[in-house]
Amino acid sequence: MNKKVLGILLVSFFSVGVIIGHYKILPSQYLHEIRESIFTDEEDKFQAYIYENNISRLIHIHSPDDAIVKRELLVNYIWPIDGFPYERKPKVETAITDSRYDDIDNLGRIDRITINMDYEVNSIAYLFMPHTPHKTLIIYHQGHDGDFILGKKTIQYFIERDYPVLAFSMPLLGMNNQPIVDIPNLGMIKLKSHNDFIYLESSRFSPVKFFVEPIAISLNHMDELEFDSYIMLGISGGGWTTTMYSAIDSRVLESYSIAGSVPTFLRSIPGNEGDYEQKIPTLYNITNYLDLYILSSFGDDRKHVEIYNKYDPCCFGGDISKTYENEIKTNMLKLGSGKFMVYIDDTHKEHKISRFSLDIIKDSINEKQKIESIN
Repeated sequence: MNKKVLGILLVSFFSVGVIIGHYKILPSQYLHEIRESIFTDEEDKFQAYIYENNISRLIHIHSPDDAIVKRELLVNYIWPIDGFPYERKPKVETAITDSRYDDIDNLGRIDRITINMDYEVNSIAYLFMPHTPHKTLIIYHQGHDGDFILGKKTIQYFIERDYPVLAFSMPLLGMNNQPIVDIPNLGMIKLKSHNDFIYLESSRFSPVKFFVEPIAISLNHMDELEFDSYIMLGISGGGWTTTMYSAIDSRVLESYSIAGSVPTFLRSIPGNEGDYEQKIPTLYNITNYLDLYILSSFGDDRKHVEIYNKYDPCCFGGDISKTYENEIKTNMLKLGSGKFMVYIDDTHKEHKISRFSLDIIKDSINEKQKIESIN
């Protein structure tokens, strides 16, 4: 075949493939079905991505003392100079107006909570208070899609059941700012995405604090409101934040990460790569994901739950949690305190917190309250 003709054909096939994949026109459905027919054996898929990983050798927490040390190392990494911000308080504005939430039944008031951090990065959270609130606070964290208004159905679900909700967006997203910072040797840079945080890294500063410090400082204020317990949940990047934060702060008794993370050895699976904060070598050399799941679970009356959407079109779909779930559960039994669980949500084909997931959380909270009332 003439080389020129062959080149034209190759370019044409490539262009058609890009159009099909990007716009998901009819043939893409058949391509997806072909891919699924090839990968029918879940165990084969696991083996293809795990290679020769021995899960148990990747776990470094085998005693309560190990957990204490790991948590201290993690906190020191995030706050290398000043330590955990136990004493800092946010700016609080009570009974603010935001018409986007006017249609939530049983909503008594909204308080705006503002946290100002290094490099003028801020975080704006809302405390949604029902008319007759429970003493259990729900901490909700939105993911990379943007403002926590996207989690309105989740917020409403708990408000209608009399649970206060403290809602956050990820740094630089939603109502949070995107400041311009002066970086030595690089110049003025606008922080537009989490990938830009890499320019701020040093031995004296960790940008990871931007993800967790707003929660820590806000809970200092919540402590003054005399809540009995804190339950945290998040979707996607908010699920990652849920796991990370509950690993460092045992004030969070129960945590639920939905489509939030998988261990690093599973990151080669398409859709599991993650963003800047999910792939920082210096961070995960200190505390890898398996250790984070254990730290989030460990402690009296504590529980950590990873929920994965089986048919998630974005991130962490399938049954890949089978590769490490039993190892962590076995490890938790040895520690003798705390519980780790995994749920696979096959009720939908979206990247979201489903009614199935919300009911799991609600039922868990109700069960805990029943046990406390008996005692």
